[in-house]
Amino acid sequence: QGSVDCPNLEFEYGDADGHGAELAELYSYTEEPELSTNRRCFEEDFHAQAQGRRWRELDGAQQKAYVMRLLDGLEVVNRDKRLKVARAILYLAQGVFGDCDNEGDVLHWSRHNSFLLYQLGTFTAFLELLNMEIDNSQACSSALRKPAISLADSTELRVLLSVMYLMVENIRVEQEMDPPEWKTCRETFRMELSFPVHAEEPFALLLFTMVTKFCSGHAPHFPMKKVLLLLWKVLLFTLGGFEALQAMKVRKREELGLPPLPEDSIQVMRSMRAASPPTYSIELMEQQQQKRGHRSRRPLVKQDSLDIYNERDPFKNDEAGVDEEENDDVDSGIEGELDLMERDAMIPPMPAQRPPIERVSFPKGLPWAPKVRQKDIEHFLEASRNKFIGFTLGQDTETLIGLPRPIHESVKTLKQHKYVSISDIQIKNEEELEKCPMSLGEEEVPETPCEVLYRAMLYSLPQYMIALLKILLAAAPTSKAKTDSINILADVLPEEMPITVLQSMKLGIDVNRHKEIIVKSISASLLLLLKHFKLNHIYQFEYVSQHLVFANCIPLILKFFNQNIMSYITAKNSISVLDYPYCTVCDLPELTAESLEAGDNNQFCWRNLFSCINLLRILNKLTKWKHSRTMMLVVFKSAPILKRALKVKQAMMQLYVLKLLKIQTKYLGRQWRKSNMKTMSAIYQKVRHRMNDDWAYGNDIDARPWDFQAEECTLRANIEAFNSRRYDKPQDSEFAPVDNCLQSVLGQRLDLPEDFHYSYELWLEREVFSQPIRWEELLHYQ
Repeated sequence: QGSVDCPNLEFEYGDADGHGAELAELYSYTEEPELSTNRRCFEEDFHAQAQGRRWRELDGAQQKAYVMRLLDGLEVVNRDKRLKVARAILYLAQGVFGDCDNEGDVLHWSRHNSFLLYQLGTFTAFLELLNMEIDNSQACSSALRKPAISLADSTELRVLLSVMYLMVENIRVEQEMDPPEWKTCRETFRMELSFPVHAEEPFALLLFTMVTKFCSGHAPHFPMKKVLLLLWKVLLFTLGGFEALQAMKVRKREELGLPPLPEDSIQVMRSMRAASPPTYSIELMEQQQQKRGHRSRRPLVKQDSLDIYNERDPFKNDEAGVDEEENDDVDSGIEGELDLMERDAMIPPMPAQRPPIERVSFPKGLPWAPKVRQKDIEHFLEASRNKFIGFTLGQDTETLIGLPRPIHESVKTLKQHKYVSISDIQIKNEEELEKCPMSLGEEEVPETPCEVLYRAMLYSLPQYMIALLKILLAAAPTSKAKTDSINILADVLPEEMPITVLQSMKLGIDVNRHKEIIVKSISASLLLLLKHFKLNHIYQFEYVSQHLVFANCIPLILKFFNQNIMSYITAKNSISVLDYPYCTVCDLPELTAESLEAGDNNQFCWRNLFSCINLLRILNKLTKWKHSRTMMLVVFKSAPILKRALKVKQAMMQLYVLKLLKIQTKYLGRQWRKSNMKTMSAIYQKVRHRMNDDWAYGNDIDARPWDFQAEECTLRANIEAFNSRRYDKPQDSEFAPVDNCLQSVLGQRLDLPEDFHYSYELWLEREVFSQPIRWEELLHYQ
């Protein structure tokens, strides 16, 4: 796709999409008739209580009294009556749309009612009902017996999860006009979800348990999309979003006495510009010139395309014929259909389409401040001492005697840019605690939401990660339907399958949208967990990372990207007129096959671009500084897959792709580097520099492949030592204090058996008097 087809994507990355869009994604289009069922259940009950009045006309006290009456109705034994009351409460949480005139009104009343419901204890009541439904063995067994599971099998669960999701999402989102009591309410709710009362598990753990139960096949009727969306929003609410995380990082660095961060990474990425993807018509021109023998013009074209300041084409796809894996790119099929005349006809208009300002758009400097690790300074000095003196001084970075002046200058520059991360401090502290457990005593661990969650997840964490990746695999667009894969469509398929073409098209869009939302929620949840655990303690992050790697997360993400990413990001799997809250207040136009096929007129699909960036960030987190995992990227031939992803003109996505290409460049060989010079230039321009990092050549000291297995094993041993030291509290520890005072030991009262005084003299004779005492053995040290 040329630069004309790939405009700059005006996408702003954030914790989540707009409030209305996030609420709309909770419902599938097949659930639409249930909106009117909820309304009917509410109105039947409400009109019996408040005749001739509307919900919006009641004052605060009357609204509270009515909600309390509804909550009493949840206590009844009859399942159908309970469901009717739950539906009435869901209608309140959906914003009493029957009384509203526009979408803004619906969203306003949805927020208002969510705070009201929370203040009256609705969330706790629904949590009890959810626990009952999870343990409902009758529903599980009937679902297991059915050949095809549909929406009807999960009705109760969907109603409960919908109310809980609406409450979490409405209370989580802050708005300027919120009254003070809502702010207090928000903090109380956050604490309630983070620190469970009565020593129960955090709410997120219950949702993780639902995910594993679903994946094990014991509960195939669980509505997974709603569970995963709720899990993501609970993690986002309790742990904090990306900006909260950045503030926590700054605060933690201050506490540890570390210098402030060189820049705010969120702001730097927002100000970065995307570079253009491959421009096929100019490539064609180069190829034609080579064939016709016009050698004289080639250097000019190459010089233009190699210019690192020209932001038009650093990613031009110039390795046709060199990189065999790229020849099967779906987009390049266009080229074969053009004859020579058409190719030549495409060339002249190109300069006119490019704005002249891009010619002189020189960067104002590199976006990132360079960083240097302590290890890098040690390696540099070790090499310098070996070269000039002939011996090394271990980890000494201060002694520079005998080294020439330029080396002194180099060391000074390296130290100026030295960056000590929070992880470095945590690893150092952990080593000291392992070495001196007695003298350092018990470690004080602050009780943060992240710490509580990790402690609760610890023993089943491998199962949680495997379950999430299983569902991600089933939802990936590149996955083929297999008999052994899990069915994630239980909460989207209607009871009666479609019979007309229009119904089939609508269901097809609904299924694709359903899968996209699942990918979005899993990718965001995993990224949040990784980032928060890394800040809380590096070994918590490494534990999660290692289990993701063991569960084949790296090839799974690469498989996800091995598709036409441009078409995935611009996919139109949504019917805007059926989206909540629009469908509740507007008259729906008649849907036709043409209108469904046309879709909306958005430039890109927000959730798909968000998912792609999240998955790239996860891949970066798993592989950074891990040479064995970087080798996995090389072995799975990720370079051509990642290069195709550079076609998306969005700066943040390009940055994470370039980072992944940078870490494996040294393993790809000279030929690859030679034929991908524009990608190399882009890496120099956009990715952070590490001084004396030989990433572009194969000379790195860490690039030796023989001890990769040892690296993972050492890491695993460190993680296990950390987990057992901090979370396994054995009763009879070998480090338990011993009483060495003779007087107190002899003074202790021992409970002797009843018959002991009968055989006491015999015992003395046998154990004491008849045993020869060899005093001289005390003088010999064994």
